[in-house]
Amino acid sequence: MDIKNIDQLWPHIHWLTILAQQGSFTSAARRLSVSKASMSQRMVELERAAGVSLIQRTTRSVRLTEAGQRLVDETRDAYTRIAHSFADVQDMAEVPRGLLRITAPVAFSRQQLAARLPEFLRRYPQMRLELDMSDELVSLASEGFDLALRHVEAPPDTYVARVLCRTRTLLVASPAYLAEHGMPDHPSQLEGHRHLHYPRQQGLATWAFERVGARSAGARVTVPVRPGFVANNSEVLRDMACAGVGVAVLPDFSAQRAVQSGELVEILPQWRPVGAFGRTIFALRPYSTRAPRTVRVLLDYLLEAFSQGFEARSER
Repeated sequence: MDIKNIDQLWPHIHWLTILAQQGSFTSAARRLSVSKASMSQRMVELERAAGVSLIQRTTRSVRLTEAGQRLVDETRDAYTRIAHSFADVQDMAEVPRGLLRITAPVAFSRQQLAARLPEFLRRYPQMRLELDMSDELVSLASEGFDLALRHVEAPPDTYVARVLCRTRTLLVASPAYLAEHGMPDHPSQLEGHRHLHYPRQQGLATWAFERVGARSAGARVTVPVRPGFVANNSEVLRDMACAGVGVAVLPDFSAQRAVQSGELVEILPQWRPVGAFGRTIFALRPYSTRAPRTVRVLLDYLLEAFSQGFEARSER
């Protein structure tokens, strides 16, 4: 295809900026909801029209040439302004409409978030939601997400953050396990138990506990962990604990239903596990002086839906 009119190149240049963000044709095509072949063809057309090479291709990734990087650097802000302008126009509509892309942790999404989204879509039938369930802290801008829910101690400074709800971390085991191995009276006694562990980093695994209550408040004990089972999903760890395999440290939204039903028992309630999971669920959006109306509508709904915590809709 011989493109001679510069007006026809605007989509091609935008696709190049997405390719620069994603680093591969496959990821860029997925972000744009197009085929990899279409993505590649657009880039060939753009290079042909420019008369210079814009992309250096390898078997695993792509990187821009000096000319390609210059084109992206000098046009990226213009496309960002176009996106903001279009969002402002959408805000003029009486009824919120359009697609919102959300990313949230796997266990939290399955057990808490998904149960609350049908009501939102009933209230706003012209809205569409795309939920990506991932525990990775991805870049919202480069991945094209409008909102992220994250279970962390503190949100990144690069985003606008709102507190969605507070959480607690519980130390739990099944009644059958405790009948066989005994109920610990102090964190130090956990060293002789089977540990079900959520890995956070390489190296020696530990659980830390902080004393709560008036007496000895703030005292901290660290226990070495020799896990008999490791999984990076709190639902799996909960189910293993329910099966009597060992003792687990879990967020309340994963453990609460099982605790309420008696399948799990909270251990050492006078000691608070610290550092294993965050104490807050944050709603994060990319930084801008004013969020699009669609994002504001969803955020307001989620703040309302989670205002009472997890008790009403905790599901296994």
